[in-house]
Amino acid sequence: MELRHLHYFLVVAEHLHFGRAAEELRMSQPPLTVAVKKLEQELGVQLFDRTTRSVILTPAGRMYLDRIKPLLADLEKANQELTEAGLGLRGRLNVGFVSSASYATMPSALRRFRELRPNVELVLHPLTTDEQIERLLENNLDLGILRDPTRVPGVELQEIHAEPLVVALPAGHRLSANEQIATEDLADEDFVLFPYKYMSGFYSLVHSLFDGRTPPRIVERAIHQETILGLVAAGLGVSILPASVSRFQMPEVSFHPLVGEPKTRLYAGMGASNPAAQTFLQCLLEAELHARN
Repeated sequence: MELRHLHYFLVVAEHLHFGRAAEELRMSQPPLTVAVKKLEQELGVQLFDRTTRSVILTPAGRMYLDRIKPLLADLEKANQELTEAGLGLRGRLNVGFVSSASYATMPSALRRFRELRPNVELVLHPLTTDEQIERLLENNLDLGILRDPTRVPGVELQEIHAEPLVVALPAGHRLSANEQIATEDLADEDFVLFPYKYMSGFYSLVHSLFDGRTPPRIVERAIHQETILGLVAAGLGVSILPASVSRFQMPEVSFHPLVGEPKTRLYAGMGASNPAAQTFLQCLLEAELHARN
């Protein structure tokens, strides 16, 4: 049984006229008549009573129409949804992000994506950069928002945001009065930083600021920036973080630009192709452009 024959039956049943049904189907009447007869032969029942003046459904034909019509409607809907999924208009999009991205261009990008793709289920995963890279390689993420990632084969990277680094100091620190701070001023400080295992690129970036000098003395490590700021506020050490985290207001912590304004960067990383990921990337780039202007 061919699917097109079921469609022919449905159109003839709606019109109860082979000529008008053939016009809607954009075919001549004889092959339509042959197709319907073939369907009747395969089913072993007569679907239509035909005379020279009229075409009516038989009781079996009416029952078959009641069963076939919703099935074909569901099939058409499924085909449409499949087409939309292939175009990135429907489906699921798994997006990973470092927590600091929530203070940069990500909120605007999320709002814009919701407007453009209301039928795409957006699932957000707060993860460190290295966790995201691992999941991208495993095809468990469609897109990641990464902080200073290390380039690896299989993950396509595109820069979406750059911002200065700042020093976070506990209240009353000896350097709190300085408008800017040089890395040499931090030589004797205890540091609170991200662990290398989870943020290897950012960790390496911070260490590169001390090239030729004594590396930072790390006394505490934390995955989330909010935890780092809490440890700084408690006086356990200082930290170097993206400038955007200064929006996370804490009275016990002050933020100071570094001399030379070294930059940290956010990248969008994509692994296996998901059409909706390209739309989300475009939203990130548009949000960044809008923020600059």
